[in-house]
Amino acid sequence: MLELFQGDAALWVLFSTGFLSATLLPGGSEASLVAALSLGDHPVWVVVAIATLGNTLGGMTNYWLGRLLPNKTSQEKHGHKALLWLKKYGYWSLLFSWLPIIGDPLCLAAGWLRMHHWLSMVLILLGKAARYAVLAMLVQGLL
Repeated sequence: MLELFQGDAALWVLFSTGFLSATLLPGGSEASLVAALSLGDHPVWVVVAIATLGNTLGGMTNYWLGRLLPNKTSQEKHGHKALLWLKKYGYWSLLFSWLPIIGDPLCLAAGWLRMHHWLSMVLILLGKAARYAVLAMLVQGLL
Protein backbone atom coordinates (compact mmCIF):
# COMPACT_ATOMS: atom_id res chain seq x y z
CA MET A 1 0.00 0.00 0.00
CA LEU A 2 2.83 2.39 0.80
CA GLU A 3 4.08 2.04 -2.79
CA LEU A 4 1.18 4.29 -3.76
CA PHE A 5 2.70 7.08 -1.71
CA GLN A 6 6.15 7.12 -3.24
CA GLY A 7 7.26 9.89 -5.55
CA ASP A 8 4.76 11.78 -7.65
CA ALA A 9 2.25 8.93 -7.40
CA ALA A 10 1.57 10.09 -3.85
CA LEU A 11 0.31 13.41 -5.13
CA TRP A 12 -2.02 11.72 -7.62
CA VAL A 13 -3.38 9.44 -4.90
CA LEU A 14 -3.82 12.44 -2.63
CA PHE A 15 -5.60 14.42 -5.35
CA SER A 16 -7.85 11.45 -6.22
CA THR A 17 -8.81 10.65 -2.65
CA GLY A 18 -9.43 14.35 -2.01
CA PHE A 19 -11.66 14.59 -5.05
CA LEU A 20 -13.61 11.40 -4.39
CA SER A 21 -14.13 12.10 -0.70
CA ALA A 22 -15.66 15.50 -1.54
CA THR A 23 -18.24 14.01 -3.87
CA LEU A 24 -21.31 12.19 -2.66
CA LEU A 25 -19.25 8.98 -2.67
CA PRO A 26 -18.04 7.80 0.75
CA GLY A 27 -14.40 8.22 1.59
CA GLY A 28 -11.89 10.19 3.59
CA SER A 29 -8.84 12.00 2.35
CA GLU A 30 -7.33 12.72 5.74
CA ALA A 31 -5.52 9.37 5.88
CA SER A 32 -3.92 10.07 2.49
CA LEU A 33 -2.83 13.51 3.65
CA VAL A 34 -1.28 12.08 6.82
CA ALA A 35 0.49 9.34 4.83
CA ALA A 36 1.88 11.82 2.30
CA LEU A 37 3.07 14.13 5.06
CA SER A 38 4.60 11.27 7.05
CA LEU A 39 6.74 10.14 4.13
CA GLY A 40 8.13 13.66 3.75
CA ASP A 41 8.83 13.34 0.00
CA HIS A 42 7.10 16.64 -0.77
CA PRO A 43 6.94 20.03 0.92
CA VAL A 44 4.02 20.42 3.30
CA TRP A 45 2.53 23.28 1.29
CA VAL A 46 2.47 21.12 -1.88
CA VAL A 47 0.70 18.28 -0.06
CA VAL A 48 -1.86 20.67 1.43
CA ALA A 49 -2.37 22.42 -1.93
CA ILE A 50 -2.91 19.16 -3.85
CA ALA A 51 -5.35 17.83 -1.26
CA THR A 52 -7.20 21.16 -1.24
CA LEU A 53 -7.37 21.28 -5.02
CA GLY A 54 -8.79 17.76 -5.32
CA ASN A 55 -11.25 18.28 -2.49
CA THR A 56 -12.39 21.65 -3.83
CA LEU A 57 -12.94 20.24 -7.33
CA GLY A 58 -14.94 17.41 -5.79
CA GLY A 59 -17.06 19.93 -3.89
CA MET A 60 -17.61 21.92 -7.06
CA THR A 61 -18.66 18.71 -8.81
CA ASN A 62 -21.42 18.45 -6.21
CA TYR A 63 -22.24 22.10 -6.81
CA TRP A 64 -22.64 21.54 -10.57
CA LEU A 65 -24.67 18.39 -9.96
CA GLY A 66 -26.96 20.56 -7.85
CA ARG A 67 -27.26 23.00 -10.74
CA LEU A 68 -28.53 20.12 -12.90
CA LEU A 69 -31.41 19.49 -10.51
CA PRO A 70 -34.63 21.23 -11.49
CA ASN A 71 -35.00 24.63 -9.88
CA LYS A 72 -37.95 24.70 -7.52
CA THR A 73 -39.81 27.70 -6.21
CA SER A 74 -38.43 29.20 -3.01
CA GLN A 75 -41.40 27.84 -1.04
CA GLU A 76 -40.36 24.29 -1.92
CA LYS A 77 -36.71 24.73 -0.88
CA HIS A 78 -36.87 23.57 2.73
CA GLY A 79 -36.47 20.53 4.88
CA HIS A 80 -32.86 19.40 4.53
CA LYS A 81 -30.34 20.59 7.11
CA ALA A 82 -27.91 21.79 4.41
CA LEU A 83 -30.62 23.95 2.85
CA LEU A 84 -31.52 25.39 6.24
CA TRP A 85 -27.86 26.29 6.87
CA LEU A 86 -27.58 27.96 3.48
CA LYS A 87 -30.76 29.93 4.05
CA LYS A 88 -29.71 31.03 7.53
CA TYR A 89 -26.00 31.78 6.98
CA GLY A 90 -25.85 32.21 3.20
CA TYR A 91 -22.53 31.83 1.46
CA TRP A 92 -20.62 31.70 4.77
CA SER A 93 -22.00 28.24 5.46
CA LEU A 94 -19.91 26.95 2.55
CA LEU A 95 -16.83 27.41 4.74
CA PHE A 96 -18.09 24.26 6.46
CA SER A 97 -18.25 22.17 3.30
CA TRP A 98 -15.43 20.04 4.72
CA LEU A 99 -17.65 18.69 7.52
CA PRO A 100 -18.59 15.02 7.38
CA ILE A 101 -22.19 14.19 6.44
CA ILE A 102 -23.36 17.78 5.88
CA GLY A 103 -20.49 19.14 3.75
CA ASP A 104 -21.34 17.32 0.52
CA PRO A 105 -25.03 18.26 0.66
CA LEU A 106 -24.04 21.89 1.34
CA CYS A 107 -22.22 22.03 -1.99
CA LEU A 108 -25.07 20.27 -3.77
CA ALA A 109 -27.63 22.60 -2.20
CA ALA A 110 -25.58 25.67 -3.17
CA GLY A 111 -25.81 24.60 -6.79
CA TRP A 112 -29.49 23.77 -6.51
CA LEU A 113 -30.17 27.19 -5.01
CA ARG A 114 -28.24 28.73 -7.93
CA MET A 115 -25.75 30.48 -5.65
CA HIS A 116 -23.01 32.31 -7.55
CA HIS A 117 -20.43 29.71 -8.59
CA TRP A 118 -17.26 31.80 -8.19
CA LEU A 119 -18.12 32.97 -4.69
CA SER A 120 -19.21 29.45 -3.76
CA MET A 121 -15.92 28.05 -5.05
CA VAL A 122 -13.82 30.56 -3.11
CA LEU A 123 -15.60 29.80 0.16
CA ILE A 124 -15.49 26.04 -0.41
CA LEU A 125 -11.77 26.32 -1.17
CA LEU A 126 -11.07 28.42 1.94
CA GLY A 127 -12.90 26.02 4.23
CA LYS A 128 -11.21 22.95 2.81
CA ALA A 129 -7.76 24.60 2.80
CA ALA A 130 -8.14 25.60 6.45
CA ARG A 131 -9.07 22.03 7.40
CA TYR A 132 -6.04 20.54 5.60
CA ALA A 133 -3.71 23.23 6.95
CA VAL A 134 -4.78 22.53 10.53
CA LEU A 135 -4.43 18.79 9.99
CA ALA A 136 -0.96 19.30 8.48
CA MET A 137 0.07 21.44 11.45
CA LEU A 138 -1.15 18.71 13.82
CA VAL A 139 0.84 16.05 11.94
CA GLN A 140 3.93 18.28 11.92
CA GLY A 141 3.57 18.90 15.66
CA LEU A 142 2.97 22.63 15.24
CA LEU A 143 -0.37 22.55 17.10
